[in-house]
Amino acid sequence: MIDRASAGIDEHFVEQVRLTRTSEGLEHGTGTAADPRDESVPSARLLAYFDAQLQSRHLDFASRWLRAQDQGFYTIGSAGHESNAAVAMALRPSDPALLHYRSGGFYAARAAQVEGSTPIRDVLLGMAAAAADPISGGRHKVFGHRGLNIIPQTSTIASHLPRAVGLGFAIGRAPAMGLATPWPADSVVVCSFGDASANHSTAVGALNSAAYCAHRGIAVPVLFVCEDNGLGISTKTPPGWLEGSLSRYAGVYYAQADGLDPTQVMAVAQDAADRVRAGRRPAILHLKTVRFMGHAGSDAELGYRTPAEIQRDHARDPLLHTARLLMDRGVLTGPEVLARYEAMRERVMATATAAGASRRLTSAGEIMAPIAPRRADAVARTATALAASRPGDEAPLTLAQSINATLAGVLAAVPEALVFGEDVAVKGGVYGLTRGLRKTFGAVRVFDTLLDEQTIIGTALGTALAGMVPIPEIQYLAYLHNAEDQLRGEAATLGFFSNGQYRNGMVVRVAGLAYQRGFGGHFHNDNSLAVLRDVPGLVLAVPAHPADAPGLLRTCVALAREEGRVCVFVEPIARYHTRDLHAPDDRGWMASLADGSGGGDELGRVTVHGDGGDILVVTFGNGVFLSRRAAKDLAADGIACTVLDLRWLAPLPEAELLAHVGRFDRVLVVDETRRSGGVSESVVSLLVDRGFDGSIARVTGHDSFIPLGAAADHVLLHEDDIIRAAHELTSSPAASSADEDPS
Repeated sequence: MIDRASAGIDEHFVEQVRLTRTSEGLEHGTGTAADPRDESVPSARLLAYFDAQLQSRHLDFASRWLRAQDQGFYTIGSAGHESNAAVAMALRPSDPALLHYRSGGFYAARAAQVEGSTPIRDVLLGMAAAAADPISGGRHKVFGHRGLNIIPQTSTIASHLPRAVGLGFAIGRAPAMGLATPWPADSVVVCSFGDASANHSTAVGALNSAAYCAHRGIAVPVLFVCEDNGLGISTKTPPGWLEGSLSRYAGVYYAQADGLDPTQVMAVAQDAADRVRAGRRPAILHLKTVRFMGHAGSDAELGYRTPAEIQRDHARDPLLHTARLLMDRGVLTGPEVLARYEAMRERVMATATAAGASRRLTSAGEIMAPIAPRRADAVARTATALAASRPGDEAPLTLAQSINATLAGVLAAVPEALVFGEDVAVKGGVYGLTRGLRKTFGAVRVFDTLLDEQTIIGTALGTALAGMVPIPEIQYLAYLHNAEDQLRGEAATLGFFSNGQYRNGMVVRVAGLAYQRGFGGHFHNDNSLAVLRDVPGLVLAVPAHPADAPGLLRTCVALAREEGRVCVFVEPIARYHTRDLHAPDDRGWMASLADGSGGGDELGRVTVHGDGGDILVVTFGNGVFLSRRAAKDLAADGIACTVLDLRWLAPLPEAELLAHVGRFDRVLVVDETRRSGGVSESVVSLLVDRGFDGSIARVTGHDSFIPLGAAADHVLLHEDDIIRAAHELTSSPAASSADEDPS
């Protein structure tokens, strides 16, 4: 019924319990045996702990059985980690939990605290990728359940830890904002992760940020649980390494517990949870565990461990040690232990058979439904209401000034909105985009963060989950790449893995793109947007002109608030303080907040400049500025251009773009990003796919990082490139296409 690895640990447990009617014949492991005279944990509580462990173990066996029947698709198990049930029992079911994939014991113990829960069915439906899975709807096997306050995480490399810190921060910050979160004000956030993942930058950064907050007296009630089985798939964790690394965070309480000793682990977990709840400060519980049955079903342990090593670990089975204590106390006899064990097996396997026959997702539309939900009317209403909150001064503004004024309007109208990032509060941003906001709205809502992009996005993830509207700033586009997985793997996937039950709407403002006259080199002139355009459901907006920025920003806020969308708002640094378009003092690159479209559902709308009929120039960002300047020179040469600003780069505004393209025989795509993987590739592909039969050309930047100083001119797109391409396009037959390289 089960595979060889499962059979080994299963048979060992049964054999050891059968050896004796008491605990005397039980094989002792290398861990500390529990003292049966220690009755600090009542026997009824110990029995509940054992039941959670049994449930988790047999669910692991069932996962292997389902896989063998080709009815299950997930075999990473919790066997050997069942002592994490003690953590759930130390907490309240209302405490939000972000768990890694060996948390079967925790899930079972948490569900036992909530009447009407069906944890066996829940977990098995996830393993079977069944559409009835109550958390992901058959999209992934994750430990999650809204009714149990378990927030789903893939948690492959502790990537959920920054979110956990952000959520703890949000729960601590909410009272000062006069807001309520979905959890009680004295809640503890718990997050678990493995010993190998503890070395990842996401874990180190999250623990560091928690320690930083503790040092500053900022409430961050997070209990970090490192489940240490000594193995990262095949790589051993050096003895003493985690003890040294996890205990070094100043201001963070550290405790270690042996998962083989039920009374110890339950007492230590309770003490750690109580400390976090009372002190509103983070704590680390280092839980010693063992791993059975390999990393997953496909992992052949014999490739890197000897049979003797594997066999020795069987003596460290936490189920055996709990059974031993129950027998020593006289709560259960050996036969009663085995009867309880087999009864759980029968219960789980009966449910597994039904789960394996459940319906799966059957269409792309059904699978994708939670990714990008639309509530267009609600978004339009919110964006329009935000437009009404603009300041009364209608003087012409630069792009920087218009964004600053719009942020002020959003903060005034949305009490749950937050603005944060490096240098945004006291300094007001490197380029002055947030100047004056802290003074007006206070340090509770406008604040500086650590210099760590993962922490910044993690703070957004947690505060959004708590019902706030975070507007974090990343200082430069090149630095966003340090935290890409927080957007891709955590932010954008939450709705997908929870079937829309959880969302984390946010607006990430990023100073980006190039044309800063050679200043700063690559790290201040990054022109790569491909990674953002590749994330399902992520909204990417790029304002070019001050007239467009307010409407786009308000709509992003409305999308975050009403649809839970993850929005990235990339602002062209080079245009922040531009005032003139064609000639000194013409003020062609300024606008008042009353200009533009104001509010409304802006997603998918483009802006068009000019009405020339010879060429449609499709562009965005700095390309709008360059193309409008080039269009004036082209007009003098007798070539009339219309410049279309895409504004939305993900998803592309396909409908409006195609509607405008239909009036032209020639299209020139002006793309300031790179030639390979740039925006122009998608635009050209769209036109070809939709049967555009005119001429198409594109001009782009080079496939290069941007160097320092004047050398940048050699790899960036320029007005002359646009003018030359337009001349070549108009001189070519209308039915042909060109592909211009600025070189």
